[in-house]
Amino acid sequence: MAEEKMTHNTECKSELHHQHLCYMVSQGFHISDAAEYNALVEDPKFRCKHCGRAAKSADSLCEPTEL
Repeated sequence: MAEEKMTHNTECKSELHHQHLCYMVSQGFHISDAAEYNALVEDPKFRCKHCGRAAKSADSLCEPTEL
């Protein structure tokens, strides 16, 4: 099975969207730098209301909500 290309939140207006998990995953960051990706998502404290991803920091998400 081929890996599905993930899309990112094109409606996010943050100037730092390139640091959000949805954008980084759409660029293959989770594959190219798995250790750094894992550091961003381990022991999550926030979940994105848009995509459902979980992260340690709210800064890594488009629409964070505390877990």
